[in-house]
Amino acid sequence: MSFSDLHLPDDLIAALGRQLISEPTPIQTQALPVLLKGQDAYLHAETGTGKTLAYLLPLFCGIDPALAATQAIIVAPTHELAIQIHRQCTDLAQNAGRAIRSVLLIGGTSTDRQIEKLKKKPHIVVGSPGRIGELLTRGKLKAKDVRSIVIDEADRLVNDETLPTLLPIIKAAPSKRQLIFASATIEPESTAAIAQLSPGLVMLQAGAAAVNQNIEHLYVVCEERDKPEELRKLLHALEPERAIVFVHRNDVAEKIAARLAHHHVSAVDLNAARDKLARKEAMDGLRSGAIRVLIASDIAARGLDIKGVTHVFNFDVPTLSKAYLHRVGRTGRAGAKGVAISLATEVEARVMPRYQQELGIVMTNVRMREGRILGADERLSR
Repeated sequence: MSFSDLHLPDDLIAALGRQLISEPTPIQTQALPVLLKGQDAYLHAETGTGKTLAYLLPLFCGIDPALAATQAIIVAPTHELAIQIHRQCTDLAQNAGRAIRSVLLIGGTSTDRQIEKLKKKPHIVVGSPGRIGELLTRGKLKAKDVRSIVIDEADRLVNDETLPTLLPIIKAAPSKRQLIFASATIEPESTAAIAQLSPGLVMLQAGAAAVNQNIEHLYVVCEERDKPEELRKLLHALEPERAIVFVHRNDVAEKIAARLAHHHVSAVDLNAARDKLARKEAMDGLRSGAIRVLIASDIAARGLDIKGVTHVFNFDVPTLSKAYLHRVGRTGRAGAKGVAISLATEVEARVMPRYQQELGIVMTNVRMREGRILGADERLSR
């Protein structure tokens, strides 16, 4: 099925072509007919399958550029994800030649500056629930003309902890507004709450596999104290074009970045405690290729969409299979191949069979010897 078959306007099809997108992904094929009708829906698909465009394209079709009012609100759990969505909005509008304005509303930046931008009546607002809610409460953001509200990473935003922040945003819009939820995983807690928010919700699911089949999954067993050196050796052996190293704590990220820098490996940590400018510089460096290795916690990296990530390393092994799924989903995107490598102690290695069973993947135990990786496909070694 083509975008024309899905009744997408020619200017949006041309805009996608300028981004080298010629065919819809499975989730886009399912989502467009439903969302174009204005129905509430939950978009459930693995990472890297085009969920953002699956809801942005219908939003663009429903926005009236001549109406100087906010007509869509997109809520994201992290600043980085909100920035990515806003960038996609801007690119889509520019490439399609549509006079659709969007504004980014996140914390850590000047509220007064954001209020000035809201005076220009943007059609789309993208941001974090805290800042969006604050500006709604202050009357600086008007929601009376909002037609659609998108909750991205819904499994993280719709729960007992964050729902009190989210509900005022939903209630500020007209009662007949469209609700769209999107995520790679579904939590029982969020499912129950979403059912109350939208009883007539249409569940859309694409991809039978929990994890992208283009990703190869490896693990190395070593002592905890040897992990930094093992990581350095792996980076040297594999020479990833772009890699993300996942850790549990910010202080560990800082130490690893410093150690890799000592060995002349271009690495930076995406510390959740860093200021907005430092985080932006880290992301820009990885995207441009000036930095090859990004070290991050789950909180710092949730929702990141960085093109060209060839390898994901789990310096600290996640206990839950769904956490592993989110991490490794940063590679192997858009049909590309990817490699996920976990550095595990003997105790941590006990979760590997569970990954295999719950995610339907094969975890291959490998080891390093003389700068080569043994036990995996020969194409991975030097």
